[in-house]
Amino acid sequence: MRSSERGDTGQMLLASGLVLMLSLLSMAWYGVSVAGLGEPYDGGSREVLDTSRDVISVWQPLVENRTADLVAAGNDWDAACEAAALSAADDLMRHGEHRGVEIVLTDISVSNNSGVFTISAEAGIADRHARMEIAALTATVDLN
Repeated sequence: MRSSERGDTGQMLLASGLVLMLSLLSMAWYGVSVAGLGEPYDGGSREVLDTSRDVISVWQPLVENRTADLVAAGNDWDAACEAAALSAADDLMRHGEHRGVEIVLTDISVSNNSGVFTISAEAGIADRHARMEIAALTATVDLN
């Protein structure tokens, strides 16, 4: 065998060994991450319930006050209501992050009935132990 053939064989053997080692490492990492899934439920964790109560209680005044501020700044009523809802959703998401809970608002919609706006959303709140959905999160803003 020539020396260049031995070098090529050695490189192929080294590459095969590296692939095998990376495969074993990834399997070990997956096994360690799955091992924590069987942890028992912590019944003392009330963060999801407490956070859902907070979200329900602040949604109406938060959207109402932000809409009023945006309208006072000269924004169009429709645009003000939509911007207020989106900024409230962003702030609630950050509030959840600080509490260790994930808050996601989806299906945000704004409807106008002669200057009375209804802003609705669906909220999902979750942590490591529990998950809750609030299907009818609504705020009414009267701009008349």
